Amino acid sequence: MHLEPALVRRIAICCYEGEMNAVIHGGNGQIHLDIAADQLTLEINDDGPGIEDIERAMQPGYSTASEEAREMGFGAGMGLSNMKNNSDEIHIDSAPGQGTRVRMCFSIEGNKEAA
Repeated sequence: MHLEPALVRRIAICCYEGEMNAVIHGGNGQIHLDIAADQLTLEINDDGPGIEDIERAMQPGYSTASEEAREMGFGAGMGLSNMKNNSDEIHIDSAPGQGTRVRMCFSIEGNKEAA
């Protein structure tokens, strides 16, 4: 299957942002990729503390990263908003104390420009 370079770039951005969130906030994490004829689904799960306010966490610049993560150059608060901007659909399931599941879908047929 051939994927357009622009689509591969969007998927890579989302995977990077998601894996960094899982490493910084979540501890144990898993990445799953499912490729169907018309859609690619990327799912990232972690066993972290969960997201207390998903709507707030989606706001550019909002971060709960530790000082240690910030000293390494992370924690700018752009991860979830970058994932939203670069995926065709995003679904986040999370609650305090229950970890986080982020599922992003990408249409293989269409090509959405990154924001």
